[in-house]
Amino acid sequence: MMWWGDGYSWGWMIFGGVMMILFWGGLIALAVVVIRGFTGVGFRSSGGGGSGLGDNSALEILKERYARGEISKSEYEEMRRDIST
Repeated sequence: MMWWGDGYSWGWMIFGGVMMILFWGGLIALAVVVIRGFTGVGFRSSGGGGSGLGDNSALEILKERYARGEISKSEYEEMRRDIST
């Protein structure tokens, strides 16, 4: 039991473990923020909807898909009716 008097105890071991987790967690979080900053990937404000799609409404996205030729005119009309109701 001599090691109890050296100033090292379980409290310091737990403190060291917590500090290591905080250090690595902070380092990883910083890396994610930097990578998102350089690549332009991130969360955009959606005006309260929480969908993360920015200012695009469902109808605007549908129009873009139709303009790119991803969907046919009949699919576009059907989806537009569904969105409007």
